[in-house]
Amino acid sequence: MNTPLYDQASAPQDSQPLLANSVQAFGRIPNLHAVMAESPNVLEAYQLLHELFQNSSFDKDGITVVWQTINVEHACHYCVAAHTAIAKMMKVDETITTALREKTEMPTAKLQVLHETTLELVRERGHLSEQSLNTFFAAGYNKRHLLEIVLGISQKVLSNYTNHLMNTPVDSAFEAFSWE
Repeated sequence: MNTPLYDQASAPQDSQPLLANSVQAFGRIPNLHAVMAESPNVLEAYQLLHELFQNSSFDKDGITVVWQTINVEHACHYCVAAHTAIAKMMKVDETITTALREKTEMPTAKLQVLHETTLELVRERGHLSEQSLNTFFAAGYNKRHLLEIVLGISQKVLSNYTNHLMNTPVDSAFEAFSWE
């Protein structure tokens, strides 16, 4: 199923100001937002979750690990490419992005724990073993971090599932980071 790529003029009326927000934030309308504009509620929820997760207690590396762990696990062709570009803009060390895309070991033990915890939460639908929980806390993370991973999962489920259903085309700005 393909959904139109809406712009500010063609989008449903309630989505038009949300697409204006996208232009203000990104200088353009990312294809994901153009597709989500079909449902103003979905686009608004995504924009809010995106902002909240970016303002979480994770640093840029942690944000990238959570996002890309989920994107790769969900096999989201769009989000892996987009978040590779975003990580590059955020000046995240490329060894982190490469490890996530290629499913190899993270460059630090702490990021590896974050990756494994996020992966277990996704795969086990919010359940963590006691051992994983203890390892997470021993690595220096806390309950706030745990809940913010759930926030990141919420954001990524919304985008990853949308991209699967709507076959969102990868933006030309992200094509250099395509992933299968």
